[in-house]
Amino acid sequence: MFSPPACGDKREDYMKLGTKTAMALAIILGGVTVTAAYAATTVNKTYLRKGTQEIRVFTDAGKLYCRRTSDDFELCHGMEEQADGSWQGDSMKHPDMPKFMTFNGTVIIGTNRKMSIKGCAVGNTLCDQEIWDEQ
Repeated sequence: MFSPPACGDKREDYMKLGTKTAMALAIILGGVTVTAAYAATTVNKTYLRKGTQEIRVFTDAGKLYCRRTSDDFELCHGMEEQADGSWQGDSMKHPDMPKFMTFNGTVIIGTNRKMSIKGCAVGNTLCDQEIWDEQ
């Protein structure tokens, strides 16, 4: 147990103890962060949008991306995985809208070979959702 220095004790000794404790804590916390990064889900699939548009859905550095293969149009960019297994981000684009527009989005990759992608323009209002089939 740590107790404050008594009169006559060297403060340097306690400073060294504090520094060592801080370094150990940083290593422990760093290990937790690294472990969490490696625990992220890996995705590498192809889905069909509107029955004909091939969309490659993949993870890179723990973030989710969705790109149309015909022209490399990026529908979702750098979405983060949530505790419930969904992916969320605020840089989603819709191929039928002007390119400068971005949307708040949610992607849910189902176990039934389907993927739900939902984008909302103002917070969680004015939303559009599509269901894609895995190819």
